[in-house]
Amino acid sequence: MPDYGRALQFGVFITPSADLLDNSYALADLADESLDFIAIQDHPYQRRFLDAWAFMSTLLARTSRVRMIPDVANVPLRNPAVMAKTAASLDVLSNGRMELALGAGALWDPIVAMGGPRYTPKQAAQSLQEAVDVTRLMWSGERAVSYDGEFHRLKGLHPGPRPVHDMQIWLGVGGPRLLHFLGRAADGWIPSNSFFSPDKLPDMQQHIDAGAAAADRDPASIVRAYNIFGEISNMPSVDPFTGTIEQWTQALTSLAVDIGMDTFVFAAPDDNFDQTRRFTHEVVPAVRDAVAQRRS
Repeated sequence: MPDYGRALQFGVFITPSADLLDNSYALADLADESLDFIAIQDHPYQRRFLDAWAFMSTLLARTSRVRMIPDVANVPLRNPAVMAKTAASLDVLSNGRMELALGAGALWDPIVAMGGPRYTPKQAAQSLQEAVDVTRLMWSGERAVSYDGEFHRLKGLHPGPRPVHDMQIWLGVGGPRLLHFLGRAADGWIPSNSFFSPDKLPDMQQHIDAGAAAADRDPASIVRAYNIFGEISNMPSVDPFTGTIEQWTQALTSLAVDIGMDTFVFAAPDDNFDQTRRFTHEVVPAVRDAVAQRRS
């Protein structure tokens, strides 16, 4: 796969645990100083987790420059029109530091336990695509909007407020149909290494690029983010994501220039602060330098 030449971005994955608030605030401060993104998982049915949107609003209020993104928002349990309004509101309140990433849903038993639907894969995909349409309408600035989907509907709704910047919609998807849709209609892709190892990414990128070509879009306009669950070690490992600084640097550099990923979100075991600090202060600058050298 080509290097799309996009600027590198880095972020930290912070668990919205009610038991780790002091650590979460320390990670947010670190990210605000040195990283581009804070990513928050959205699993409302997890009893030890704070609500992702309440947590994101608090972290945005505590920081001044880092951007925030749900990773990824749980569409089966979130009305997309209400969620789009919430995201736009946070963007206004934070002066343009909010992005939106959506997911089709996967853990159906707890979703149903919380009153949500149980979708087939086809239904979940259709619901997600409609959620993207609804979100665009909610941010459109039109006087009134209507939408008649299979799962989501609007009828003469007055949308607003609009985001204060051109807020992006990323999708956490993996199947060919949704990847093609992403290439046509979304702004970014955010898979995780726990589901999609690096060797699977090139084929998936091709589906995104085909969708972009079908919509006459430049594939390089689409963010390619990667959630990486791993650990930095002082000893080499057969798995680069549990290896040394050098192994991490080589792996992320290759992901950028050989596979075309451009945004890397680090998830440390148990949100370990020292691990995240090493990623921020040692891995990130080394990758920036290595990618610059490869590109030159």
